[in-house]
Amino acid sequence: MFEQSQIQEYKEAFTIIDQNRDGIISKDDLRDVLASLGQMNVKNEELEAMIKEASGPINFTVFLQMFGEKLKGADPEDVIVSAFKVLDPEGTGTIKKAFLEELLTTQCDRFSAEEIKNLWAAFPPDVAGNVDYKNICYVITHGEEKEE
Repeated sequence: MFEQSQIQEYKEAFTIIDQNRDGIISKDDLRDVLASLGQMNVKNEELEAMIKEASGPINFTVFLQMFGEKLKGADPEDVIVSAFKVLDPEGTGTIKKAFLEELLTTQCDRFSAEEIKNLWAAFPPDVAGNVDYKNICYVITHGEEKEE
């Protein structure tokens, strides 16, 4: 289901989340890793809900299965890029920030102001106001930015 490089990335993520290094992601592991990311006041109920998404203790195999289930049905990178290319008739590889923001906030499953803020924090436009949609597609399908 996953490429070897993706499995390695998930293993690294699992290792980071498994704060006590016991091979199982627990509620305390989640609390600790979220705290390290600046989320200090996560409610017990939220942590329990995250843990309950798994069928049992979250070891690395279960962790991979959970990601597989979440990604099932997700389009491959080339399909997502092709969808963006419709919005890029000149083939520049970029879309104007204002145009993309307008589409995302007025069409179909509309983005909230918070989601737009998070989008631009994760994928800041260049100085000319262009957004690199190929990078967005890569991150959607692989989980992190390409190294240049």
